This record gives sequence, C-alpha cells and structure tokens, in this order.
Amino acid sequence: MSTNIQAGQVGYHVENGIGTISFHHPAHNSMPSPLLHILTQTIEQAGADPSARVIVLKSAGDRTFCAGASFDELAAIEDFDTGKRFFTGFAKVINALRRCSKLVIGRVQGKAVGGGVGIAAACDYCLATQHADIKLSELAVGIGPFVVGPAVERKIGLSAFSQLAINATEWHSANWAMERGLYANVYSNIADMDAAILELAQKLAQSSPEAMHELKTIFWQGTQHWDQFLEERAAISGRLVLSEYSKKAIAKIKS
Repeated sequence: MSTNIQAGQVGYHVENGIGTISFHHPAHNSMPSPLLHILTQTIEQAGADPSARVIVLKSAGDRTFCAGASFDELAAIEDFDTGKRFFTGFAKVINALRRCSKLVIGRVQGKAVGGGVGIAAACDYCLATQHADIKLSELAVGIGPFVVGPAVERKIGLSAFSQLAINATEWHSANWAMERGLYANVYSNIADMDAAILELAQKLAQSSPEAMHELKTIFWQGTQHWDQFLEERAAISGRLVLSEYSKKAIAKIKS
C-alpha cells in the first residue's frame, strides 16, 4: 500500500469520566484499512475502560469530519477477498459503536461522505456545525452504501436514506440532516458545538452507568444480527468494486 494509505492516526484519552476518541488522516480524514482497524480497537478499548463513562468521537481539522473510504486503497483492490475485507473494516467500526456499552457522542465539525455518514449514524447522539453537509457518494462510483446503509436508515428512516443513496452526487445540508434525525442540533461554529458537547458529556459522566447501558441496549434493539449482516453487505461492495464501471469511476475521481 502507498504511504498515503498508511498515514493517519487514532488517539484516546480520558478526563473526568469523558473518554475522547479522535482520528485523523491527511486525505480529508478518509479511512484506509489500517485506520479502520485501529479505530475499531480503540472504540472497544474505550467501551471496556471503567474510567470512561461516556465517549466523544471526533476527527481532526475544521471542515471535513470524514471523507469515507480511501480512494487510494479502493483503486488498488484487484480481487474479491481484498474488496470484502476492506468494506468489512467499516462494518467493524459500526458494530464496535453499536456494541459499546457506553453512550457515544459524535462531534461532526465538517462534511461527511459515505462511510463518514455511517460512522456519524452509528453514534448514539450527534452534534454538528453548519458545515457538516452529508453525501452518500457510493452509487456514483459503481457500488452502493450497503455497509453503512443499515446504520443510516436506522437513524433517519428509509425515505431519507433512499434520497441520499439515489442522488449520490448531491450534498445535503447539515440542517437537512438535523431535520431527519442524524444530528440532534446544528451550531454556527465549532466553539458553540464544543461547548454543547462538553456540557452534555459532563452531565452523562455523572449519570448512572447502568441506566445508560440499559438505555443503549434499548436504542439498538433488533440489531443483534448485524455482525453477520454487515459482513454480507460488505461482500456486495467487495464484488461491485471490481466491475469495469467502478474501476473507471474511481480512476476518474483520483485523476
């Protein structure tokens, strides 16, 4: 894999009962396989950490929360097993957020694309800025939002998910996403959003861990089959990314 695929980092720290997970990649916080793997492990670590009562998930930078899949890595996929394994990386992140015993607050400071929308949807509560537009661009490159789809549909409903999936080249505003339930609130700037996140996280850090865990169990009721389900969805993307249409579309975007 290229140096660009290997770049990026994930951080985790706890302060006053608030566990903060942060991720970064120089290509607009895109997610190559190594970063997806580390992010999954870090979410699992935070979920098992008794010093963290609530988790905040964030990315670096000002204007992009997560650009989704790494196009460098997508372009390099040449067989089904590699393709399925790559898309399973997003499935594992979503399932780690689903299984995490702590409530997860998503901090969406900028645009989210594809897998980035799925990560936001898998958080239990999301706050965003006015710059946090969303797009599910997968169909435009010959695949579809098969892995992130269940998480997005669960959060915003089938109709809104269908709009995002079908109109794959159109950005939908942060307010559009808030009106459909992806974001709990949208702020005009990062400082106001961060103040609201801190206030909520501090309240939750003082709440009953048992009660919050039971609430989360109810929120995610009916998704116990997602480990296998999302892996099956990853297989669809892994097959389609090998098509001539997909290879040409990815190459065109990269150029």
